[in-house]
Amino acid sequence: MLNNNSFSWKLYDKAPIVGIIRGQSLETTLAIVKSYLEAGFYTIEVTMNTPDAEKIIATLVTNFPELNVGAGTVCNKEDLEKALNAGSQFIVTPIIDEEIIKTCVSRKIPIFPGAFTPTEIYKAWSLGASAVKIFPATQLGVTYIKDVLGPLNTIKLLPTGGVSKENIKSFFDVGVVGVGMGSSLLDKNLIKNNDFEGLKNHFISIKKEIENYIK
Repeated sequence: MLNNNSFSWKLYDKAPIVGIIRGQSLETTLAIVKSYLEAGFYTIEVTMNTPDAEKIIATLVTNFPELNVGAGTVCNKEDLEKALNAGSQFIVTPIIDEEIIKTCVSRKIPIFPGAFTPTEIYKAWSLGASAVKIFPATQLGVTYIKDVLGPLNTIKLLPTGGVSKENIKSFFDVGVVGVGMGSSLLDKNLIKNNDFEGLKNHFISIKKEIENYIK
């Protein structure tokens, strides 16, 4: 495993949003991350189904010590080992895999497993999840999150899928500890046009929506 700094909750709390990079090249990812950091964001996830994901993760870990770099779409032990060997500082899954969660807990690697139902959410948390990724949040919405947090108020929830600039504040209003954002954060048109200054301004505008919740 690469020598790398561990995940920083202090950095995460400065902007509790996990930016999800999927299908971008290394060159484009580096440009995105530069704008990301300039906008005051510090936690980014590279999905393992991105071409050259391991190389991208390793490059980000090496070049951006002020960034939390994680691996997403980790669905099996093989992907987990690849991600950790590349230097991933946290792991995100779209599913509950007990072996993946237990391995991360034993190695003190933050793990955000995906869950959908209250039973799945509770199971993921009881296995040692750092926070539970509610996925897909689009289908469930803010009311569902609020309802779940009624009886399960000690569980840290991180909705992902369908979170946008327009609705992000409503998720924080009901008590989530953060959100995962892909296409609504990493605007495809801005990236396609190499408008990374515009992308930075887009990031800043999203962060302003939740500034009252930033520690």
